[in-house]
Amino acid sequence: MEPVRTCIGCRSRAPRSSLLRVVAHDSAVVADESATMPGRGAWLHPSIECMNKALQRKAFGRALRVSGALDTVEFARRLENRLNG
Repeated sequence: MEPVRTCIGCRSRAPRSSLLRVVAHDSAVVADESATMPGRGAWLHPSIECMNKALQRKAFGRALRVSGALDTVEFARRLENRLNG
């Protein structure tokens, strides 16, 4: 049975293989494609809608347990590029 995780954007549960793991690295949100980077991770559907919901709810900082501000601009740009082509 495949592990189930919760998306920090839409809060729905999904198989781990359909979600993207993200971690905080040097005060920035980074996609962990292989799900092997050290540190606390959070799971997100690889979609613009879920990313925007997570940004609105300020879910990245809470889920990754980071007290300061996180830079999500580069992560958002890369996710959009990945989805668009």
